[in-house]
Amino acid sequence: MNASWRRLLVLLLLMLGIAAALYWREQVSVEAVSGWVTRLGWLAPLAFIAAYAIATVFFLPGVLFTLAGGALFGPWLGTLCNLTGATLGAGLAFLTARYLARDWVAQRAGKRLRQLIDGVDAEGWRFVAFVRLVPLFPFNVLNYALGLTRIPLLQYLVTTFIFMAPAGAAYTYLGHAGREAASGGEDVIHKMLLALAIIACIAFLSRVLLRLRKNRQPS
Repeated sequence: MNASWRRLLVLLLLMLGIAAALYWREQVSVEAVSGWVTRLGWLAPLAFIAAYAIATVFFLPGVLFTLAGGALFGPWLGTLCNLTGATLGAGLAFLTARYLARDWVAQRAGKRLRQLIDGVDAEGWRFVAFVRLVPLFPFNVLNYALGLTRIPLLQYLVTTFIFMAPAGAAYTYLGHAGREAASGGEDVIHKMLLALAIIACIAFLSRVLLRLRKNRQPS
């Protein structure tokens, strides 16, 4: 099978996977993911990481899996599992775009693709860090779009892992607090308010970074 046919096959599988994920999207919930993973015993963390990675490739909502990770594994192990799964999925999407589905990704990314490519060419990992902290692109689309830039894979993965960590930890803690609330744990209100306050701080920081960046750009 030559390279063109391999690319076509991967693109077809990708489109079928995304279509299937969208079709069953309403059936994927924090409760469904948690129920499936808890039946796997000691394999649960590895299975969850793999499921998170696959979900990222097929455009399922990452926040849902992040909340499930917090509910399943707590704030510390949950954050590690969430970041590992999300980064692995982001890497798979990146490689798919770079080597197998460039034209399809270019169409999906739209008009802002040129801005993204120019930004990475000019600033390298710093631009990737910025778009991970400030959600200018939807997470799943961004993973594919960054595959069309020239940033090295390892640099992309390390930057993605580090700069997704603040929001990832906050949403993981929110999932943990929600699980505590459902089970009647202690200090539930305090934990929920703390999680929401952290998320609000991250959203505020994103707005500040975006405004500072706009002010730095020449008019």
